[in-house]
Amino acid sequence: MIAGTPYGLRTVCWDIPRDPATVGEARRMTRDTFTGWGLPSGFVDDAVLVVGELVANATVYGEEPIRLSPWGMAQGVCVRVTDHGSGWPRPLDLGQDASHGRGLAIVEAPADRWGVVPVKAGGGGKTVWAAWEVPCSGAAVGCADLTPVSRLHERVDRPV
Repeated sequence: MIAGTPYGLRTVCWDIPRDPATVGEARRMTRDTFTGWGLPSGFVDDAVLVVGELVANATVYGEEPIRLSPWGMAQGVCVRVTDHGSGWPRPLDLGQDASHGRGLAIVEAPADRWGVVPVKAGGGGKTVWAAWEVPCSGAAVGCADLTPVSRLHERVDRPV
């Protein structure tokens, strides 16, 4: 589904099956979308990496429905992955030889900001998001009344 607003917000939402084999398709759809929006190729590579990690975590640890939702606006770009599992992601303190558990570090490295927000108060899922201050070309040029990306999400930390 593709949606837009008179303010130039661009968004696409995809429901993702709880199957780790769908991670590659989520990456491809994100690459195609961001390339179509005219975003710089270096940024697109970083965003695709982040989407792969977020979708992989949701398909392995989360519960359906799982939704991938990239957003583009004049102030920046955001990707959100929502699932309805009860687990809450958290960075792990791992040794150099660890072969798993680096997903959130991979998300944090290229993103300007990232965080987690509950889907419903008191539990019932979460949305993990990452945002970049990379303007989406042709989106909301000159529209100063949109909320900046940094104010769209509030990071909420909660233990698993």
